[in-house]
Amino acid sequence: MQLFKAQYSSEYFMNRLWYYFLLVPFCLSAQIDESDTLNIKANLSLTGFWQGGNVETLIFRASSAVSFKPWKKGVFKTQNSYVYQEFGKEKADEDILSLNFLYINPERRIYPLFLGFISTNFRRKIDVRYLAGAGVSFQVLKKKENWLKFSISTEYEGTSFSDNNFNFSQYDGSQNINTFRATLWVNGKYHLIKDKLILGHESYFQPSLQYGNNYRWRSDISLELPVWRFLNLRVNYLNTFESVVIEGQKQGDQFLTFGFTFKSY
Repeated sequence: MQLFKAQYSSEYFMNRLWYYFLLVPFCLSAQIDESDTLNIKANLSLTGFWQGGNVETLIFRASSAVSFKPWKKGVFKTQNSYVYQEFGKEKADEDILSLNFLYINPERRIYPLFLGFISTNFRRKIDVRYLAGAGVSFQVLKKKENWLKFSISTEYEGTSFSDNNFNFSQYDGSQNINTFRATLWVNGKYHLIKDKLILGHESYFQPSLQYGNNYRWRSDISLELPVWRFLNLRVNYLNTFESVVIEGQKQGDQFLTFGFTFKSY
């Protein structure tokens, strides 16, 4: 289509950003403890980097989360993120990731979970990826506002690419890769120096149960400085890796961004 050519202006970026926030509930950063007694918790993080002049660079990231109780012993949590990159007014990346969980009896030390993901990735030429499965969470630490959890789950995944030439020849010729996966999650948040600093992290490793060369990981680490009850300054580091990519692409990506977190609690 002529509408989507190589050049992308800041106006295009702002239009896409507005579209994103219409699709994702606004009262939504990723580190929400689903075993909290509050009926609803929500926050929104906006971070980025901009450079003008001889070299024009724009990197923007929005991450959001909301959890609520649809019934007494159940908690639904949705985590959503949007990443946009532009170099010299040319779009380099635009990714959407939506992670959705249903927890049963999350106040217990061990409890079951059900999950469903959907994502897109412009640079990796992923038109759409969906994933659905179930697992169990283990609450290792729960002390006031400090917590640490591990989860193990199994999922079925389908990915549709816009190209069919991959770095591993066994996948060449098809634009769809489907597989069963296992996932190990590590998720935590810690209030340090008398609540003057908040460290949060969320990571997962996803190997395929069918293909030994098909695996990925994602690590999202944040450092926040409380400014007001509902507002924190935020530094965010995101590191992602995929073993199976389109031929000629690098497997890893890293983002370091700065901004704010808005909270409802």
